Amino acid sequence: MSALQAPEVNFSCALADFFRSLFPGVPEAPSRTRLRRLDWDFQKRHKSMLRDWNLIPLSRQHQHVLALCVRLDRAIQAGAIDLESWQAEIQEHFDQEVCIHFTAEEQVLFPVVGQVAELRATVDELRAEHVALRALFAQAEQRSLEPISLADFVERLARHIRKEERELFEGMQKLMTAEQLSTLGVALNEALKQATQRCSLPRKSSM
Repeated sequence: MSALQAPEVNFSCALADFFRSLFPGVPEAPSRTRLRRLDWDFQKRHKSMLRDWNLIPLSRQHQHVLALCVRLDRAIQAGAIDLESWQAEIQEHFDQEVCIHFTAEEQVLFPVVGQVAELRATVDELRAEHVALRALFAQAEQRSLEPISLADFVERLARHIRKEERELFEGMQKLMTAEQLSTLGVALNEALKQATQRCSLPRKSSM
C-alpha cells in the first residue's frame, strides 16, 4: 500500500457537499447524474491532493464532522431548527469523536508541525480556533446556543476543517519527510486510541 492514498468516499448528498467545500464551484444541490460526475471530477482533482496515509484517520474524522455541518446548515436554511435536538447531537459528536480529535492534534500534531517554520503561523491559528470552537461546543452542552449561534458554529467549524486539510495537511506533505510523517502517524494513532472520552469543555465560570 502506498504512502499516499485517498480516503474512502461514500457519496451521499452530505459528503458531496463535503467535497464541494474542498473544491469550490461544485453545484449546490447535485442530482444523481451530477453526483456521478462529481465522483469522477473528485477522483481527477484528488490526484493533486492525495492525503498521506498517516493523516487519513484525521481526514476521515473531518468528513464525519463536515457531514454534520452540511445537515445542520440545510436545517438552518429550511428554517427547521429544533435547538434542543441539534445541540444534543452536537454534544454527542464532541463527546464521541471531536474531543479525541482535538486532543490528538493538540498533544501530538501541533507540537511537531509547529516546529516547521513555514507552518508555525497556521498551527497558531488552529490552536486559537480550537479554543473558540470548544466554547461553542460548551454552549451546545449547556443548551445555550441560539439559531444565529448555530449558523456561526457551522461556519467556524467548516472553515477550521478546510484550513487543516488545505493548508496544514498539504503543507505537511510538501515540507516534511516520509519518515517524519510516518513517525507522526504512529504517535497520532496511539493518541487516538488512548484519548479519553471525557474532554474538558470551558464552563461559564471560566469563559
